[in-house]
Amino acid sequence: MSIVVTGATGHLGRLVVEGLLDAGVPADRVVAVVRNKEKAAGLAARGIELRIADYSAPETLAGAFAAGDKVLLVSGSEIGRRVPQHRAVIDAARAAGVAHLVYTGVLGGPDADFDLAAEHKETERAVLESGLPYTFLRNGWYHENYTEHLAPVLEHGAVVGSAGPSGRVASAARADYAAAAVAVLTGEGHEGRAYELSGDVAWSFPEYAAQVAEVSGKDVTYAEVSPAEHLAVLTGAGLPEPIAAVLVDVDAAIRRGLLAGTSGDLARLIGRPTTPLATAVAAALA
Repeated sequence: MSIVVTGATGHLGRLVVEGLLDAGVPADRVVAVVRNKEKAAGLAARGIELRIADYSAPETLAGAFAAGDKVLLVSGSEIGRRVPQHRAVIDAARAAGVAHLVYTGVLGGPDADFDLAAEHKETERAVLESGLPYTFLRNGWYHENYTEHLAPVLEHGAVVGSAGPSGRVASAARADYAAAAVAVLTGEGHEGRAYELSGDVAWSFPEYAAQVAEVSGKDVTYAEVSPAEHLAVLTGAGLPEPIAAVLVDVDAAIRRGLLAGTSGDLARLIGRPTTPLATAVAAALA
C-alpha cells in the first residue's frame, strides 16, 4: 500500500509530501502523481516514486493508482474545468481499487453558496457516487491568498475589497491544511467523514490592514469598494475578468459569513493551534 499525492509539485501537494516524510512515512511508500517529470526531479531524488499523469488526459491516469493505495486528490486549479478533471481521477481510483480517497474541497461543502464552491460540490457528489471509502477535507481560505500579494497593498497603502468592514475570514496557513491531510492519510478512523477546516480566529479586513501596517511600519488601511469597483480594480491590475469575477464573488461570500466558520476541526487534526495571521504577515514581509 502506498500513499499517493496528486498534484504533488503544487503548493499544497508538495507540502503534503514533505509532511508525510517528516511524519516518518518511508519514501518508498510515498507516490507523487505529477504532470511534469522534470519539475518533480527533487522528489524522485529522495526516493519517491513518480507517476506521470494529467487530470485532463484520462488515459494517463490508468497507471496512477494501485489496489490498496490511499490517495489524496488535490483539487485542480483550472476553474471551470475541474469537474471532468476530478471525475477522471475518481474513475481511475475506483478502477484501480484504492482503499481510501481523500479530497480537498471547500469550507461548507454542500452548504457553500458561492461560485467557487460549485465544482467542489459536484466533485463531492462524484466521490459519493463512486462508492469509494472517502474523507472530505473542506479547506477554508489560506493566509497566503492575501499575504502573497502584499506588494500592491504596500505600494498603495490600502487593502481593497468588497467584503464589507465586518466580513470575516477564518483563514489558516497552507502548511496547516497540508498537516491535516497528512494526519488523515497516516491515521485511522477518518473514512466517511467530512472535516470543516479553518483557522482558529476569524478576522476582518480592517484588522488585516492594521496587522500589515503594524508589521510593515507603513500606513495601510482598508478601502471598501462596491463589487463593480472591485472588479474594475482587479481587471485593471491585469487579472482576466472571469478570475476577477470569482474573487469578487468570494468577497460577497465573506460578507455573508460563509468563510468565517471556526469549527476547530483543523486544530484538532493537526494537534496544535492554527498559524496566526500575524505570523503569516510577518513571514511574507520578512
